[in-house]
Amino acid sequence: MNAAATRNCLRAGMVGMGMIFDDTYRPFFERAHLEGLYDRRFADVDVKLVAVATRTGRRAERYRQSAGDRIYPFESFSGSAAVERMLQTELTFACVATPDNRHFEAAKKILQAGVHVLIEKPSVLSLQELDELVRLAERNKVLAKVVYHKLCDPDHKKLRTLFADGVLQHVNSGYCTLLEPKQISGEQFAEWITGRNPGTYVAVHYIKLIDFTFGGRLKTVMATGQRGIVGPADGGTWDSCQLRLVYQYDSGREAAFDIHTSWVTPDNFPGYVEQEVQFRFDNGVWNGHSRRRGVECTVEGKTPTELKISLNNHYNATFLEPWGERSQRGYGIEVIDRFAREVAYVEFGRDGDRTERLEKMRALHYNDLSADRQVVAAVQALEAILDRQQQGRPDCVVRVNDPRGGLVLYEPGRAEPEVLYGDPV
Repeated sequence: MNAAATRNCLRAGMVGMGMIFDDTYRPFFERAHLEGLYDRRFADVDVKLVAVATRTGRRAERYRQSAGDRIYPFESFSGSAAVERMLQTELTFACVATPDNRHFEAAKKILQAGVHVLIEKPSVLSLQELDELVRLAERNKVLAKVVYHKLCDPDHKKLRTLFADGVLQHVNSGYCTLLEPKQISGEQFAEWITGRNPGTYVAVHYIKLIDFTFGGRLKTVMATGQRGIVGPADGGTWDSCQLRLVYQYDSGREAAFDIHTSWVTPDNFPGYVEQEVQFRFDNGVWNGHSRRRGVECTVEGKTPTELKISLNNHYNATFLEPWGERSQRGYGIEVIDRFAREVAYVEFGRDGDRTERLEKMRALHYNDLSADRQVVAAVQALEAILDRQQQGRPDCVVRVNDPRGGLVLYEPGRAEPEVLYGDPV
């Protein structure tokens, strides 16, 4: 019997084919198409990208033409019913990489169809939406996961290792910044930035890093922001924002974390994405900087615009391997590969029954939606605070698990607070 004819297969769908798809999902699907997945827990499994859903279909068609036999001959659906038509192709899992305010509706349809889902960060913009997706995943016995690729950054994994092993003891404060060039807001994401902010877009990486690495209970959210470059100075489209989170730990001690984000850094800045973190502990300090990993490259006529001076070869990069193969790899791709392996284990694993395997994969708090409550709470609070600031009502504060509710917004000069989410976070 032909072994290929008896191999199990994961049938995948893709919602959205923009920059994120090209950077991470595309190289994963191309590699998986060529090599499949192998693990002793589930043996040899094929992975086929069988269908995609986009707004216009133009990018899908361009990719189909350029990829040739590097990818499975997928079906392309576009328009208002694209996701529904994609789901008619008998998918095992689907990935959602659309603008963040479109994640919920696509993910909801996927889960309602009984299909595993992987959602780009932030998974959703409110705890109400998160609750609904978690209920659907539980009801239909499928995985609902979110991409936080920075948790797989070697520097961040080492930070967590040192903290988990007690080498770094009790975090006291932290500072994180991520600054992106104007081409992010002005070109690559120009279609969807209206009414949006870079904090929701990228601060979630650091919120999750803090939440997952150090634990604790989110207590307070504060924020402010600046406008006037990518939109009107009095509008709802933000150039940059500054977010402060206060966590409380079992010891009763607190820690404050400041996260600054922007997408209006000059395009000719030497580092494509400027990333920096600092965490202060009882017995030490951790400093990380994306432009100080040890690599700088200058090429006449190319840097710093076409090619950046500071290269992040860990996240996602193309290589000519020593054995002559061309490859694209990095932790941005690794985290998608990991999700596909989790789905393969649930569906084709050799130990226990499917229900047992499903619960094991749901217990992985680094990416399961059920473990994302404090991150989504911070996102919902940030959006509410910036919305009030845009209305001329600045300096609001959101309390988490306040006596009045799970998320409660306090506004200066207003006697009664506003409950954003009633149940405990």
